[in-house]
Amino acid sequence: MKNMEIIEGKMPFMGYETYYRIVGKRSEKPPLVLLHGGPGSSHNYFEVLDKLAEIDDRRIIMYDQLGCGNSSILDDHPELYTKETWVKELQALREHLALRKMHLLGQSWGGMLAIIYMCDYHPEGIQSLILASTLSSASLWSKELHRMIKYLPIEEQAAIHRAELTDTFTEPDYLKANEHFMNQHAIDMTKKWPECVMRKKNGGIVAYETAWGPNEYTPEGNLHDYEYTDKLGKIKVPTLITSGTDDLCTPYVAKTMQDSIPGSKWKLFENCGHISFVQKTDEYIDLLKKWLDAND
Repeated sequence: MKNMEIIEGKMPFMGYETYYRIVGKRSEKPPLVLLHGGPGSSHNYFEVLDKLAEIDDRRIIMYDQLGCGNSSILDDHPELYTKETWVKELQALREHLALRKMHLLGQSWGGMLAIIYMCDYHPEGIQSLILASTLSSASLWSKELHRMIKYLPIEEQAAIHRAELTDTFTEPDYLKANEHFMNQHAIDMTKKWPECVMRKKNGGIVAYETAWGPNEYTPEGNLHDYEYTDKLGKIKVPTLITSGTDDLCTPYVAKTMQDSIPGSKWKLFENCGHISFVQKTDEYIDLLKKWLDAND
């Protein structure tokens, strides 16, 4: 992209550092802040949205949450990998970058973080919310994913069942089955994707296992009791839900959120898994541009 301004920086936070990346020039339009998944996934894949900054004359701000990427990795202090820490970090970033008005997009765990922030902290200045392939209930998510596991070959189902029964998630047959499941419903990493998606990420495994669990469908970390469906009515800002037809965020999970957030809209991307903005980037950016412009 020609003349695209990119600023990278680090914010001091709790005695550690949080890396952030700002794309685009400052303008009258409220910036879009992106919350990545995981926990522990890093901002990398959001770089496919850089062109939105150019075509919409709007700053896009992404960052690596504590525990992954270019931010401090606190694997010696896993007790800090909690929703409270990550909300505080988001609040600190808003203050550090003087983000009085902003749009907020959270993907997967990032959407959970956005929901926690909106429902429990009632922040001001959020122009709109985009919940990308996320969830409002850990128990519903687990139930839906276990339903989809039943479509795997019988030996792969058995390997996953064994791993959960014995709490052993290191056996080769389980790892192969889980990889097959994630290639089907997250993103098929045997295919070629943009460099930022294929790029090796730093750390994040301890953050993920501490907060969520050993895999997507076994939430036994400190977020195991994440149940926000009944709180979603507290979200009063314009909300757009996006998901894919083959997503870990099944249509049932997405519809549950839409039914519970007053006036929310839902866009389902055909033939997409968990990261539809990577799989259908141009279509996603077009949707985002229209949505943000309508809700500035």
